[in-house]
Amino acid sequence: MRKFVVLLLFIFFAIPVVSAQQAAQPAPLLVGGNFSTQSSKPAQGRTFNQDARDAEVAQMREQLRQGKYTEVLKRINTLTANNLLDNRFYLLSAIAYDGLNQEEDVIYAAGQAIAVAPQDARAYILRGSAYLHRQNYERARIDIETALKLNPASVLAQNLKKELDVKIAEKKGTQKAATHKEAGFPRWIVIYVGIILLAICLFVYFRYEDLFRSSKKSYTRKEAQLKDQYDFIRQIGEGGMGKVYEAYDKVLKRKVAIKRVRPELVRSAYVREQFLSEARMVALLRHSCIVEIYTVIETESSLYLVFEYVDGQTLETRLDIDGRLPFSQVKELFKYVCEGLQYAHDQDIVHCDLKPGNIMILENNKAKVMDFGVAKKIDNQTGARTVAGTPAYMAPEQQRGFMRKQSDVYSLALCVYEALVGQVPWTVKGFDIAKKKIVPASKLAPHVPAAVDGVLADALKEDPQERIQSIKEFWQRLSVIEPDSNDNPEQTHY
Repeated sequence: MRKFVVLLLFIFFAIPVVSAQQAAQPAPLLVGGNFSTQSSKPAQGRTFNQDARDAEVAQMREQLRQGKYTEVLKRINTLTANNLLDNRFYLLSAIAYDGLNQEEDVIYAAGQAIAVAPQDARAYILRGSAYLHRQNYERARIDIETALKLNPASVLAQNLKKELDVKIAEKKGTQKAATHKEAGFPRWIVIYVGIILLAICLFVYFRYEDLFRSSKKSYTRKEAQLKDQYDFIRQIGEGGMGKVYEAYDKVLKRKVAIKRVRPELVRSAYVREQFLSEARMVALLRHSCIVEIYTVIETESSLYLVFEYVDGQTLETRLDIDGRLPFSQVKELFKYVCEGLQYAHDQDIVHCDLKPGNIMILENNKAKVMDFGVAKKIDNQTGARTVAGTPAYMAPEQQRGFMRKQSDVYSLALCVYEALVGQVPWTVKGFDIAKKKIVPASKLAPHVPAAVDGVLADALKEDPQERIQSIKEFWQRLSVIEPDSNDNPEQTHY
């Protein structure tokens, strides 16, 4: 009996001691999906302040430009696993997944980016593109329209909208064809109508055979020469005037860029001759800051402008990746832009279509102005009549069909504003409706020196007579402004 009592006492006191020892044992931690025990050594503290985050983001953006998408995703996962977070990681992840064509991951990452920055059009563009590729046209339409509301000048969003419209039209056409097939539309009627149309075409051709042959005789040789001299490699751009292709000149052994002007723009003989006259005049421009026009080729169907091929990146593409640029870098780039435009103005030639998509950034932050395809020779007193240009970057008088040198100053100021802020002024945040005035750049992006606001305001005046009168004057005022000590474009007020 005594032994039994002793055994009970031993069990009573031993169990709490064992439990206490087990409770004192370190619990396993889940780190990056693997279990590990705590180390007896004190944890090393890590600093992940604003400078460290900016450095990480800058490095990952450079990797994205180089196509190192997998490395960017690995780096973001590592930082996130160590609880080192930054809201910009979501957008960078979406861009990386887009580069890897992983639409489902793009949709998820872009959704997270939208949740933390609902005013950033880039996330909507990425998600809309992913939905488009997955044939979810309704969701794609919502995201693309939202992106265009936030940034109406985004060429990426505009191109996606065009592609979406084509896809929807093709889908409707397929459904309509299937409906007709199911309805059992009589095939003999189609054959009968086709025979009649063929007979009419043959009659017209043989009746006016001489007319057809005489109109083509002068162009057939040039069409053949174009195909013999140039190998068209790939399409590298598209705008309101036509499509641009990378090509190889087999005669001169060099790369060139060829713009095929839309046929409807030069269908009239008078308009064609006017366009040819202007293009030949612009081809005389020779400056290191202007993409040179080598020649103009006239064919039966269209006109072709053969440009110097420049290996670089447009300002529009850079802004789509980086959002906005430091003021110091903007000054460096637009120094070359102003030099090129001032040279053209000295020859009484205005660009007429200056925008970020027509500013090519080379290595070492040098820049060239390109696409003088719609430029005009003007009279200093009367200016020139024109309806060409991109609406979001056109001066008020140009929208009314009248062009002068001060119109290029207006477009230049809009490009500088977009480079600093990340969007054109005609957005919800960029225009004060109550005061009917453009919101100063420094109010939306604190890295912009306040002195820049005055220069842009004077260059964006509605009356061209009150505006800064020359590109040279604009650059003189901008060049003397020094960047603030905190030239960090990531900080915004919107």
